[in-house]
Amino acid sequence: MSLSAAEDDSRSEIYIPADIDWHMLDKSKFFFLGAALFSGVSAALYPIVVLKTRQQVSSAQISCSKMSLSIMRYEGLRGFYRGFGTSLMGTIPARALYMGALEVTKSSVGTATVRLGFSDTTATAIASAAAGLNSAMAAQLVWTPIDVVSQRLMVQGYNNSNSCKNAISNVHSCRYKNGLDAFRKILYADGPKGLYRGFGISILTYAPSNAVWWTSYSLAHKLIWGGIGCSIGKKDETGVIEGSGFKPDSRAVVTVQGLSAAMASGVSALITMPLDTIKTRLQVLDGEENGVRRPMTVLQTTRNLVKEGGLSACYRGLGPRWASMSMSATTMITTYEFLKRLSAKSQDSLSS
Repeated sequence: MSLSAAEDDSRSEIYIPADIDWHMLDKSKFFFLGAALFSGVSAALYPIVVLKTRQQVSSAQISCSKMSLSIMRYEGLRGFYRGFGTSLMGTIPARALYMGALEVTKSSVGTATVRLGFSDTTATAIASAAAGLNSAMAAQLVWTPIDVVSQRLMVQGYNNSNSCKNAISNVHSCRYKNGLDAFRKILYADGPKGLYRGFGISILTYAPSNAVWWTSYSLAHKLIWGGIGCSIGKKDETGVIEGSGFKPDSRAVVTVQGLSAAMASGVSALITMPLDTIKTRLQVLDGEENGVRRPMTVLQTTRNLVKEGGLSACYRGLGPRWASMSMSATTMITTYEFLKRLSAKSQDSLSS
């Protein structure tokens, strides 16, 4: 099944390069190059993730600019990369699981829905939603422990900033030297369940978020190309363009992919932001009962969050999250499509 099918118009056609399915990929090249390319993307966007995380766990509303200046002043550039080493180590296996599950599901579900008689647009939306859901669930097996450790490291230096002091009252009191030390101390204090704190709500956050994102992306992609097709059709009527089909160059294809990704990120961020905020607080903050600190439940975390700032508190960090998701998604989807073309088998290999 081709998920980038050409858009037809009575007067014009747009010939979009055919999608590369799972069976057409050189798997070893796909995973090796994917690890390298996505590690670079993660490094570029990590400071925004740190800002989003600190805003989400803050008990007061602090602007991005104030928080950025505070980090730079008291922690330096290093403050924007707290926990990055741990995050990067988790990126490689998590991305491998994510991309593998995504491609296998998209290909198999897409083929099945077409055979059932669904239209190409409907089949694309169903396959994209199923692939996003399945890939997110697979990746969370690795990402949840990495999230717990890296987020603890992200907020560790927060209360050292005078401008933000006491903004977080319930950050875990244990101090960590590095990711390995954090992993060891969490495992010793809480056992394996400590590393999977918030696993359930992570699934509830990222699975629908990915399903919404991939569905929105596929629909936005078709909508934009459809609009371009209509525009070409109108030009034909005025005599500016006559007859023949339009073959977009690589820059046009990348531009449409990037715009579609940004639109999908806006929809996904808005819908799933409250769940992401609750998940982050659940993984980072502790409650206090009879003078003893202990992990909070989802209900306690939600109650405390709403008590602090009402419904708007659930959307703290929305700006950085949307920016992070948009930039990450734009670079991810263009890198992802580029990666698939780099990893495509030769025609000889496919025919043999």
